[in-house]
Amino acid sequence: MSDARYAIYFVPPADGALYRLGSSLLGYDCYRGADVAFPRELPGDWAELTAAPRRYGFHGTLMAPFRLGPGRDETGLLRAVARFVDAARDIAVIEPVVRALGAFIAVVPRERNAVLDRLAADCVAGFDDFRAPLSAGDRARRETGLSARERSNLERWGYPYVFEDFRFHMTLTGPVGDDRRSAIGDLLSGLLVRACGSDPLQIDRIALLRQDDDAQRFRVVHEAMLRTRQAVAS
Repeated sequence: MSDARYAIYFVPPADGALYRLGSSLLGYDCYRGADVAFPRELPGDWAELTAAPRRYGFHGTLMAPFRLGPGRDETGLLRAVARFVDAARDIAVIEPVVRALGAFIAVVPRERNAVLDRLAADCVAGFDDFRAPLSAGDRARRETGLSARERSNLERWGYPYVFEDFRFHMTLTGPVGDDRRSAIGDLLSGLLVRACGSDPLQIDRIALLRQDDDAQRFRVVHEAMLRTRQAVAS
């Protein structure tokens, strides 16, 4: 079995202000597979604070990382992505803001968006046939601290935070201590406003990313625009 993992993410446009900011904050550009310099305003231990999310690149998860199941390959997965985006759908429009989610900090929609939630649910259900069952090690690593419903999601879908438990977010940090979280959140919020102002964000594409093995970072291998029915705001 291949060591590669795949994921279905929303990755903002590579030439957009939000992606330029997010990739610089993580120190990694998942489109190019290249390191990026951090902004100067960040604390001295920023590389350590962002070590975990740097492996994945700046993104919003739609379907969490998975290994391909028996008889599945990347070519077939790419064909499935093409079929998925060819179905006309509403396009979610969100207002991105910086918030703490537990111990880490992320860009999230100011208000929950039903169209975006539906897109994620469609990805989880639509690509599930490509997913290999979780290994015992992956299951044990992920199931700690989950609710009964989240454990059921993990068993059925390979990830606990799907459907009712899904919350769209684009991670900016790993865990941040209670004594620093507010100040770092304010710093990142200021950087977001400076870079993007109050510009809305259309969730108008999906990306297929691949991690060649556990020691590597995820990188975009294909980006596909959703076929638009209409833009729908929160």
